[in-house]
Amino acid sequence: MNDKKNPCEPETIACSVCLKEIPVSEARSEEATDYVMYYCSLDCYDKWKNQSQESNP
Repeated sequence: MNDKKNPCEPETIACSVCLKEIPVSEARSEEATDYVMYYCSLDCYDKWKNQSQESNP
């Protein structure tokens, strides 16, 4: 008997800005009142933050 273990693919989620697929364990999140947004990096988080500030002066 040769029990080969198949490595499982990590669960991924899309970055809220660039839509890059990233492992959930590596995602940074920003919790809002009704949802959670995920970012692949601080750069994407900053882009999102700047866009939301520009649209709500």
